[in-house]
Amino acid sequence: MTSRFVRAAAAGAALAVSAGAFAACSSEPETTPDDVITIFAPQDAGNGQDLEDNAFTTVIEEKFDVDLQFETTTWDGTAAAEKRQISLASGDYPDAYMLIPWVDQFSADELVKLGGQGVIVPLDDLIGEDTPNLTAAFEKEPGFEELATSPDGNIWGIPAWNDCYHCSYPSKLWMNSAWLDTLGLEQPTTPDELRTVLEAFKTQDPNGNGEADEIPLSAAGGASLLSYLMNPYVYTPEMYANAEAATPSALGAVDGEVVLQPTRDEWRDAIAYVTSLYEDGLIDEGAFTQNGEALMAKGNSAEGVILGSVAVMHPWFVDSNQEDGRYTQYDAVAPLTGPAGDDTFWSAGGAGAAPGATFVITNRSSEAKQQKLMQIVDFMVSYDGHLQAEFGIEGENWVRPEEGDVALDETLAPNFEVVPAPSGEGLKNSWGPMAQFFSDAEFRNGQVTATDIYTPEGYERRLFEATKLYEGHESDELFPYWEVGVTGETATELATVQTNIENFVVQASAEFVTGVRDISSDEDWAEFQQNLTDLGADRYVEIYQQAWDESE
Repeated sequence: MTSRFVRAAAAGAALAVSAGAFAACSSEPETTPDDVITIFAPQDAGNGQDLEDNAFTTVIEEKFDVDLQFETTTWDGTAAAEKRQISLASGDYPDAYMLIPWVDQFSADELVKLGGQGVIVPLDDLIGEDTPNLTAAFEKEPGFEELATSPDGNIWGIPAWNDCYHCSYPSKLWMNSAWLDTLGLEQPTTPDELRTVLEAFKTQDPNGNGEADEIPLSAAGGASLLSYLMNPYVYTPEMYANAEAATPSALGAVDGEVVLQPTRDEWRDAIAYVTSLYEDGLIDEGAFTQNGEALMAKGNSAEGVILGSVAVMHPWFVDSNQEDGRYTQYDAVAPLTGPAGDDTFWSAGGAGAAPGATFVITNRSSEAKQQKLMQIVDFMVSYDGHLQAEFGIEGENWVRPEEGDVALDETLAPNFEVVPAPSGEGLKNSWGPMAQFFSDAEFRNGQVTATDIYTPEGYERRLFEATKLYEGHESDELFPYWEVGVTGETATELATVQTNIENFVVQASAEFVTGVRDISSDEDWAEFQQNLTDLGADRYVEIYQQAWDESE
């Protein structure tokens, strides 16, 4: 396995499902004429996206002489996954599924099951002379083809290869530098220093309105919050609070042994630290339950600036059009140095990709449709097709570089520049991340970006530079689950136990922090450990350990 692929696969999430989920898929679905292609896809209606009435949809329909008809879902991962499962189980599924990996995608195990049932068709024979761009991408980035190849050796679908540097360190903390300046404070470097800063944010009126309305630390869903705050004590990947429990986030690796991190005393110490911040009113009460919309409402509060710091991947929680300039106030804080040092951080890898697929063709699709669908994907892998698919219309949504333009990675030649869209129209003309089949580092980091990081045009550079604070602090306890293949009946067993364990850890973590469980109580801690055992913790570790040993 290439080191590139190791970095790539670490970032993604792959949906684990039971074997019975596709029981209703065996019947032959009705099909449509060869010039009508039906596609199941996520759609961001809130950002102006209507796949039926979309500029890039029109480009595809005219270029390939087809009529595209969409069955849509939302960008909410849980809802999208549920609707996809219902679509498959109904037996009346579309010609193809085209998904977004961080919303929902097919796992490697799903692909093997669906392929074995004949629900999806193998793509191996469809990749070749008629798909020159995809073939070239496989050759340029061998890990991409390896990622697309299922454990049974077939290519049942195409994954999304998105070499996103800032995505590789998702557990960032963004802090209000203007408040630090007002209070004469420096960015914290240790957990104790962070507590001091948060206490000052809470008690010293940094927004200057004479009211105690400041929120020292907030988040949405709590995943980045827990990961950032706990890593100084024990390696803690982001725990995604979704119904799929797609990745083994609660696992680590110590001296070649798979370890369930919440069974360790260091994990207890880490949760105790987070709990103490919450008990002192330094963490927003809504941090574990609010969604992104609720967090943005606080970030853009009409009453003034109230957020002191926020644990999220990037500072989307503040709009750039705020007249008071709060958009420019938030800067990333490097990993904190705790009892375990500062090289305990979690890296998700350089490319946002995971074993499995975002694109599959079903047995509803005729041979003519299969060829057209592969040509459509191949077009989106091409340079010009990619620009139109992900960003929209040339001259309106993106432009080619001019003399003097600077690429995000200044060692690369600039290749394109995105034109910011009006609010609510960001995806009116494109398919957005659904089209990110091959966004390698050269493509992404060659994007022209303004040098002023505090302008909307310089946002990508702001993220790029912030991420440099986190690079080099990776933990050696990261468990390389993406190298581990579990299939067959064991995979079905694993899907159940992983869902139970991972979702319980997310739930119990929040309960400890918010006081539902008492982290200082030995009785409550023992009960938590027994809960893990009852849910199959020993078997969970055993399956991954055995598979990891066999993969070496």
